Amino acid sequence: MEIKKESFLKSGLINLFQEKTGEVDFKFGTVTIPPGERIPKEGFSIHEENEYAVIIEGEVEGESGGKAFCTPENDATFIPAGEAHWVENTGNKSCKVVWVLIKS
Repeated sequence: MEIKKESFLKSGLINLFQEKTGEVDFKFGTVTIPPGERIPKEGFSIHEENEYAVIIEGEVEGESGGKAFCTPENDATFIPAGEAHWVENTGNKSCKVVWVLIKS
């Protein structure tokens, strides 16, 4: 078993684990998005991994693949590799998200 201490990245993301096993590369972490905060601050995020996320607390609105979405607490999202996206916490409390990036 491995226990990781929180390791904050400049973007506010916490990367808890990163592992490459055979042909699969994955990253697992959390992020807390304060009310009114947008990720990224401008433009879109695009990465080569599939992104899976679960909204633990709060909600986010955003755009992925040119389509607007709203994801409330306890719902999950999937964003395919290479799809441009962004999120914003439009609520009045912090939004807590658990995320996994998987590249195979």
